[in-house]
Amino acid sequence: MMSTGWLRTEVREFGNSGLKVSVLGYGAGQLGTSRLTEQEADKFLNAVLDVGVTLVDTARGYGQSEERIGKFLSHRRNEFVLSTKVGYDVEGYQDWTYDCIIAGVERALRLMRTDVIDIVHLHSCPVEILKNGEVVDALEEMVEQGKVRVAAYSGENEALDYAVSTGRFGSVQFSLNITDQRSIEKVIPTAKRKGIGIIAKRPIANAPWRFADKPVGDYAEEYWVRWKKMNLKFGIDPQELFLRFSAFTDGVGSCIVGTTNIDHLRKNIQAVGKGPLPADIVSAIRKTFKENDAGWVGLV
Repeated sequence: MMSTGWLRTEVREFGNSGLKVSVLGYGAGQLGTSRLTEQEADKFLNAVLDVGVTLVDTARGYGQSEERIGKFLSHRRNEFVLSTKVGYDVEGYQDWTYDCIIAGVERALRLMRTDVIDIVHLHSCPVEILKNGEVVDALEEMVEQGKVRVAAYSGENEALDYAVSTGRFGSVQFSLNITDQRSIEKVIPTAKRKGIGIIAKRPIANAPWRFADKPVGDYAEEYWVRWKKMNLKFGIDPQELFLRFSAFTDGVGSCIVGTTNIDHLRKNIQAVGKGPLPADIVSAIRKTFKENDAGWVGLV
């Protein structure tokens, strides 16, 4: 097996939560696809933990992901920090209501075969619903009952700003990468000051360098436009460049990457294991983003 190198010893405090997370986390969105067999899911998930990843992040909307995590990792529950997202699509409940949050957490507990979920996010909850407060009340009720350790928010822009300002969340998750930097100055300083743990999603921006031409309709389309406009040339493999930038942005606890290929995961671990990018490269990346920023808000 390839050595996991520096990542295995690089574990970070996650805000003031008392949790500790690996620099590179696993985003389990792709795990939920029916194209992946049960045997493949079992083998891959256990390999994720075997190579030293200790944060597994999923969501209600990720197909079979929660169910497979429960089925194949519940026997190793003490080896990882479990994160999910709720707020919608619970049969018999209206989305984004108090009862839907309670039912969503209870459902996730059953599916993932655990007594407690470490981090539960309100998943892209609209700002007006956040301000109403009842969904946050429900999540806090789950924390009080010991079924959730950290109440969290996952989202972007105005709703994210509001969530951080309330002081009611111990964790936030948002897009952060070379082509999605607005949160670095707008969100992270406040989150750090309040002791809020930070999970950076889309650290590789859906790999826009894969496409020679604009991938119209692909999830990476907007990031491709930004990447081309920034036109960065450092002689570093793009995947490594993006990962090291995101993982070592000050304040980030963990950055999550989605895959179902263990070799890809190992390569990501190797990349992060090289540590932070040189300061002059980070400075150039930050400067280039600001020079080209044409209303480049966080992508949901």
